[in-house]
Amino acid sequence: MHIPDGYLSPQTYLPLWGVFIAAMAVAVKKVRQEVSVRNIPYLGMAAAFSFIIMMFNLPVPGGTTGHAVGSAVIAIIFGPYAAMISVSVALIIQALIFGDGGITAIGANCFNMAVCMPFVGWLTFRLICGKSRKPGRISVAAFFAGYISMVFAAILTGFEFGIQPLIATGVDGNALYCPYDLKIAIPAMAIEHLLIFGIVEGLVTTFIVRFFAKQENQPIYAFRNKNTDE
Repeated sequence: MHIPDGYLSPQTYLPLWGVFIAAMAVAVKKVRQEVSVRNIPYLGMAAAFSFIIMMFNLPVPGGTTGHAVGSAVIAIIFGPYAAMISVSVALIIQALIFGDGGITAIGANCFNMAVCMPFVGWLTFRLICGKSRKPGRISVAAFFAGYISMVFAAILTGFEFGIQPLIATGVDGNALYCPYDLKIAIPAMAIEHLLIFGIVEGLVTTFIVRFFAKQENQPIYAFRNKNTDE
């Protein structure tokens, strides 16, 4: 799902850079209010977790690969704002050091996987699970939180690809960036995530959330009534 350089026009990646920077400013403020200093190392662990699972790319037909992200599980356990920071750090390191995702596309990749995905996952979990502590309910909510957030981010990425032929063309009418329109880009991104990677993300989210739910001394952010440290 990492967007490389050359696929998005400045008309797309510059506004997404702006949105990402604004969202990060809010996230930093929120995390300072909600997370005590002693819990900061957990954010580093969450960033490392996201970084590691994104490095396990699975090949799919068509010559592309996909991977889990971990945004939903981090959002459920530590909160969506903490997830924004953790996943963004992982994505930025991947782009700058490992070349996984373009430099110009950092804003877009972070917007898709570190801003939208955590909030979609967290809201899905809260909607399905509510205040229930039943293991079955938690498992279902966690799975769909991971699955839906992954598919949503994939469709969003496909949309960003697909609008390029509409907004950035040369004098000859040919696309200057991603050449695939919405009819191709969205299905190409959505299908593999609906059938494969969304399920992988859902299972990863389920296993980890269930583990934390069983640990009475490990409070889960999604079950907190107020955004206060515990």
